[in-house]
Amino acid sequence: MLKKTGFILLAITAILAGLLIGTLNSALVELDLLWFQFELPLGFSILLGFSLGVVTGLMIIYLARVLPLRLQLRRARAALKEHEPAAYSPPDD
Repeated sequence: MLKKTGFILLAITAILAGLLIGTLNSALVELDLLWFQFELPLGFSILLGFSLGVVTGLMIIYLARVLPLRLQLRRARAALKEHEPAAYSPPDD
């Protein structure tokens, strides 16, 4: 329940921040990306840059830390399965 409430509050805060940035920065700016030129509102450009930075950072963290740890865990689990004693079977009488 607390996680859901926290997520809703975070979503509302992000939406309000986006609206605030968008309305206060409505001037058009030109982005020149070698072969592509865009005219976008400044607020959208700011939010787009921030979003791309967050996504890029999360991908780098995943590739640099999370993925190697998952692979290490998989290897450790496989090694543990090899060293487990055979399943118990009752002796024949």
